Amino acid sequence: MVNIGNDWDKVLDSDFKSDNYAKLRVFLKDEYFKHTIYPNMYDIFNALKFTPFKAVKAVILGQDPYHGEGQAMGLSFSVPDGVKLPPSLINIYKELESDLGITPSASGDLSKWAKEGVLLLNTVLTVRSGMANSHAKKGWEVLTDSIIKHLSDEREHVVFILWGNNARSKKKLIDLSKHCVIESAHPSPLSVYNGFWGSKPFSKTNNYLRLNGITEINWDLNL
Repeated sequence: MVNIGNDWDKVLDSDFKSDNYAKLRVFLKDEYFKHTIYPNMYDIFNALKFTPFKAVKAVILGQDPYHGEGQAMGLSFSVPDGVKLPPSLINIYKELESDLGITPSASGDLSKWAKEGVLLLNTVLTVRSGMANSHAKKGWEVLTDSIIKHLSDEREHVVFILWGNNARSKKKLIDLSKHCVIESAHPSPLSVYNGFWGSKPFSKTNNYLRLNGITEINWDLNL
């Protein structure tokens, strides 16, 4: 059985006992046995492990893990230290510098954000090597939609940062009367000019948190 090791275990208890998750486990066992799957199976739930339910201040929603060797680490948009920065992450860093004046980190490891209360969640948590979206519609979305719903229903004043159409489609799961949604185009080179540049998601997040008496997020990865 899944053991996150924090309060997510209780929050998601019924989800992990569901028929949907049982079928997903059967699928994943077969996939990991027959193919190269990312991330490492022990890193699948890193987003939840690094950011407990009660600690979530903001959610950055990605689509599915990076599908190149050594990239995926169970945190959306993040790659391990020493791995070449993906184009979307480079653009995220550029917007961070424009927004808050923070010098881009040489490392793509965003685990410091996770420990600051940023849930770096993908809507699908695994992928076959070299095949983007290969594990879409296998059951992950049912679980990750439930994660979003739990946060919406049981928490207050969480910021949901939705980049791109896939993430923005989840807006319907969020109670807008008690949470903040910041949405824009995706930071990928294909769509970054359609409204990602100048969207100021980092300062908007901190402004909302401050107005609601919540400690702001330190977005500086260099400290």
